[in-house]
Amino acid sequence: MSNPVDEYLIKLKTALQGCDQATVQDALADAEDHLRTALSKAKEIQPGPDEAGSLDAIIEEYGSPEEVAAAYREIERRLPPTLAPAPQSADRSLWLRIFGVVVEPRAWGALLYMLISLLTGILYFTWAITGLSLSVSLIILIIGLPFLFLFLLSVRGIALVEGRIVEALLGVRMPRRSIFVDKNKGFWARLKELVSSWLVWKTLLYMLLMLPLGIIYFTIFVTLISLGLGMVALPFVQLFIHLPLITINSVRYFVPFWQMPFWAAAGALVLLASMHFAKLVGWVQGSFAKLMLMGG
Repeated sequence: MSNPVDEYLIKLKTALQGCDQATVQDALADAEDHLRTALSKAKEIQPGPDEAGSLDAIIEEYGSPEEVAAAYREIERRLPPTLAPAPQSADRSLWLRIFGVVVEPRAWGALLYMLISLLTGILYFTWAITGLSLSVSLIILIIGLPFLFLFLLSVRGIALVEGRIVEALLGVRMPRRSIFVDKNKGFWARLKELVSSWLVWKTLLYMLLMLPLGIIYFTIFVTLISLGLGMVALPFVQLFIHLPLITINSVRYFVPFWQMPFWAAAGALVLLASMHFAKLVGWVQGSFAKLMLMGG
């Protein structure tokens, strides 16, 4: 006999076709949590085999799959990510397309993400390697399995936390709640569920990859920003502090006065290109995070 809760979830997923996959995951997690929790409480109050009757009453209060799907579609419409790309007018001038990035919050969010990715990458990589190493080494001891359980549980938590960072800074819709976990299941059943969870292993791989990606992101954008700011500041540094462009064997090389505006303009273009590049890399990273940090 099929599980009536699973049937409801299948109908809800069907009703949510066309929605963002993160919205679908949130809706399914909320529905499963509510239905199973309410059904468990109903059984405690009135034990008996009439699970279908109890569930019908719960669904009537919670809403049909179509009603719930409509509510989540409205939530998706009203509460997009703060930095989600806004619809661009087709008649935007070339000037706005090039220079508008300077006042675009999504570009600044992506740039900030690239700069903090080194720190988050180190934290994720260290936790993943430490947790995996200790789990393998302690597996023969009595504390090995509880430690493995807690470590894998923390990985699911990191998937949710990183998803919130990605949504806040890159404007990519990510799950806003974790996949439902039935707390009524025993330790062994929950451990088996974690070990067999595709999301856990994808998140672990993501955590390992974020260290090299964080190093690359941080290095590229710190270099570009430093280069651009240095070129913009060069005329002022030479004029007011009398520092040379470069010193070789005690010989100091200064930029000719007539070249200074060109150096400053070139530096501004480097900074402008860096913002556009940050947006592009942010979109790629957001798509990668969505692929790796969502269930399914």
